[in-house]
Amino acid sequence: MMRGFGWAQRRQLLCLARGIDGRARPTVAKASSPPSRRHQQLPSSARFLSALLGPSRPLAGTSSLSSSSISPWSGPGGQKRSMFIQTQSTPNPLSLMFYPGKPVMEVGSADFPNARSAMTSPLAKALYGIDGITRVFFGSDFVTVTKSEDASWDFLKPEIFAAIMDFYSSGKPLFLDSNVAASMDTAIHEDDSEIVAMIKELLETRIRPSVQDDGGDIEYRGYDPETGIVKLRMQGACSGCPSSSVTLKSGIENMLMHYIPEVRGVEQEFDGEEETTPVSQVEQ
Repeated sequence: MMRGFGWAQRRQLLCLARGIDGRARPTVAKASSPPSRRHQQLPSSARFLSALLGPSRPLAGTSSLSSSSISPWSGPGGQKRSMFIQTQSTPNPLSLMFYPGKPVMEVGSADFPNARSAMTSPLAKALYGIDGITRVFFGSDFVTVTKSEDASWDFLKPEIFAAIMDFYSSGKPLFLDSNVAASMDTAIHEDDSEIVAMIKELLETRIRPSVQDDGGDIEYRGYDPETGIVKLRMQGACSGCPSSSVTLKSGIENMLMHYIPEVRGVEQEFDGEEETTPVSQVEQ
């Protein structure tokens, strides 16, 4: 049996990527929601592979239960209000997803791997102002926060709740500059080759939604036609996650190689942004 699609089927996939008239279509982010109960019962790697490759049996003793918090905050005029915030665990024990019950990103996602990058967002800046926070990520309806190994969620959660509630009660924009709001790395351009267009389409429609369910994202960083290597960058909870290598190889690489025979492998790219400069030092 030949691996992958035939040329006719590949052209159909490319048509879906570019649209009927052959022009590149805009990329629209899919809304995320807390995983289903069955989805929560799977371990991190099995949960991702189940979403990509089909259902699998959950392993006994594995769960990822969410917790909720209703906390008061002062609205305009000092009026007391309540905000419901739900938390969801991720495959990365150092990361938690926070669902404020309100939209976060209208389109795409945003990753803040260090305090310097958080200067573009009042909410990200406030979260980095909490001692022990090492990374912040925005999804469509959630915020993923990553902590240092020696920090405790018992102490961090109340401060994170307060920072999120203060932001939504302030009326401030999520970004100071709308031009840096979201990455459109999988948007298909007219000068993209057929292979690149198909890689972007698979990443956007088949792979990205599953990764975002775990509180992170992937960023397309390029394809080398000579080596057949696709370069990706892991974001949010997926960055530094113990199961990220399984996700990258057993999930993403296998799918891309199956549908696109020209792809020979996937490599994770690091760009040195994981510095740990505190917000107070960045502002000086």
